[in-house]
Amino acid sequence: MSSPQFDASGPPAVEEEVLDRVRERAYFVRAETVRLISIAKTGHYSSTFSCAEILAALYYDTLRLFPGEPRHPDRDRFLMGKGHAAVGVYPILADLGYLDREVLDGYTRLGNPLGDHPDMTKVPGVDFSSGSLGHNLSVGLGMALGAKMTGRQFLTWVLLGDGEQLEGQIWEAAAAAGHYGTSNLVAVVDRNGYCLDGKVDDVITVEPLPDRWKAFGWDVIEVDGHDVAAVTSTFRALRDDTSRTKPAVVIAHTVKGKGVGFMERDFGWHLGWLAPEDEAAVHRELEETR
Repeated sequence: MSSPQFDASGPPAVEEEVLDRVRERAYFVRAETVRLISIAKTGHYSSTFSCAEILAALYYDTLRLFPGEPRHPDRDRFLMGKGHAAVGVYPILADLGYLDREVLDGYTRLGNPLGDHPDMTKVPGVDFSSGSLGHNLSVGLGMALGAKMTGRQFLTWVLLGDGEQLEGQIWEAAAAAGHYGTSNLVAVVDRNGYCLDGKVDDVITVEPLPDRWKAFGWDVIEVDGHDVAAVTSTFRALRDDTSRTKPAVVIAHTVKGKGVGFMERDFGWHLGWLAPEDEAAVHRELEETR
């Protein structure tokens, strides 16, 4: 995959122990997603599996976080545009100390703060709620502009779905971010090729996606979204590069349902529920390939 702004030597190498941890936490995200959806009895397996390495790299290496002080003014902001994959974030927040682990066991139950989409008023560590697609990039842009106006040094990261690229509001935010040179804003596109209704390019093509973002004034980097070394090093390089003058988008090429053979590239698993016997088989497959 291409990494145009790292042409000279590519993004910096990341320590093996860090990469091992990110790989292990990506497995953890998938395994916990299966467990939590068994509580809810419906959920978004495949959309979460496609971004497991992205979430693991962000939370376990990239983002500047203060779990003991979730509203710390200098924390990096992270927004889930594809909020239907929040089931993969909740176990991370518990693992990092934002939530009591027992809260996970009541996922989507009445009175529990953890819903199918994240709610910033109920879940520590969630910087913005989600529901309808397309909103979070605009909010993230506002956060990034606010940081520049107030002299804060944090970065704002927004994870976007593939089908979310069809939302007009994405491109309004992209145009404004490019216009203002919002270099403290990073979008990550989970480019798994699918949305609820099937292949994105069969619904309305978003290609040429890299050129679209470039046309709106963004730096564009493409990576294999399951290559832990590539994802982690790219995120780290963007975090540490203070010379950038533009917002940046990482187009992460992923596989919807990655890690579970019968779910991969099957949009029928965008929303579903595993029977108990299938759930056990999925756990075995994830364990064997971790």
